[in-house]
Amino acid sequence: VRRMLNLGQRTRPPKVKSVPYIAKRAEPRARQGFLTDETYARLARECSVAGLWLRGVFSIGANFGWRKSECILLKVHQLDLVGRTIRLAPGTTKNNDGRVVRMTSEVYQLLSACAAGKGPQDFVFTRDDGKPVLDFRTAWEHACERAGCPDLLFHDLRRTAARNLRRLGVSEGVVMRIGGWRSRNVFERYNIVDEQDLADAARRLDEKRELAAAATDTKTDTAPKTEMVQPRLQ
Repeated sequence: VRRMLNLGQRTRPPKVKSVPYIAKRAEPRARQGFLTDETYARLARECSVAGLWLRGVFSIGANFGWRKSECILLKVHQLDLVGRTIRLAPGTTKNNDGRVVRMTSEVYQLLSACAAGKGPQDFVFTRDDGKPVLDFRTAWEHACERAGCPDLLFHDLRRTAARNLRRLGVSEGVVMRIGGWRSRNVFERYNIVDEQDLADAARRLDEKRELAAAATDTKTDTAPKTEMVQPRLQ
């Protein structure tokens, strides 16, 4: 309604004389769920049981934080298996921005197997009968239940990827380009910091101080020592 009134006020002549104050609703609290390193291997194994296609979709989601539709709508011509890149064309993503990422070794092996024997316009992820994967909620829920994380949503992998990449020291600008976050405000809702992150930050600070102190002690020990020579009285 606010948008409609503002547009009406901007027309010439104005169709709305004044725009009343309309309070904004508070944004819902961002989900805190993400996939831990301990659970990754178990869930990857259970996805493989469901099919190679689900294992590939899971790998892209967990590594790059791509949305569900960006994964399952991939076609073979978007893969550059020689350069090991995946390309999303402008207009095919939620924010309409194009995107290019370089595959990890895991993603490369999985997508190479999924694309084997297919034509450029074929979907990368297809079921055993050759039909494209359009919805996989049931397969995902069953895999998560078997892996011991029944409440994990596929969208939580988006949060997982942002967190893991930041932990590895990847700059925020690069992480936003990989995952397709256009604004930093939205990105911060996915860049979740937990107690482990805070403990890791404290540990790194301690290590930095210890290294600096050790370097200072080493310089002191190796500095040339000069002896005071008493002048001889004539």
